[in-house]
Amino acid sequence: MTEKQRSDAGLPYFPGDEELRALRARCKQLCYAFNTTEHQQREERINLLRQLLGSTNGRFLIEPSFWCDYGYNIHIGEGSFVNFDCVFLDLAPIRIGRNTLIGPKVQLLTPHHPLDPDLRATGREAGKPITIGDNCWLGGGVIVCPGVRIG
Repeated sequence: MTEKQRSDAGLPYFPGDEELRALRARCKQLCYAFNTTEHQQREERINLLRQLLGSTNGRFLIEPSFWCDYGYNIHIGEGSFVNFDCVFLDLAPIRIGRNTLIGPKVQLLTPHHPLDPDLRATGREAGKPITIGDNCWLGGGVIVCPGVRIG
């Protein structure tokens, strides 16, 4: 089983794996391109988000700056809005329902690390999904931890 397969299965994996590093590098390039677009470049932003994110219908809005680890694990429902300066660490799936509002500087964090320091020192980590339902509102600065379901 590859490290990516282990990660996708929610099993402990080694994030330094070459394939995973390449996927994160691609994601960073797309995030950077998105974050440096001008406000009037709406079509370019939509195109970049389509390349970056998992399943989307394109009928949502994300304001720059926006950062994530992989992108393909993020699924955003129609009519949702993600405000400025958000960080979604999407080691595991992040699912956001329809018509959900996410305030500025919100962090959705799916990675979790072993509590035992000896295990943590191995560098292995795992992820637990985050699910946010329809019609939810996360105010500015909210931090959502691994495995949390809202709404």
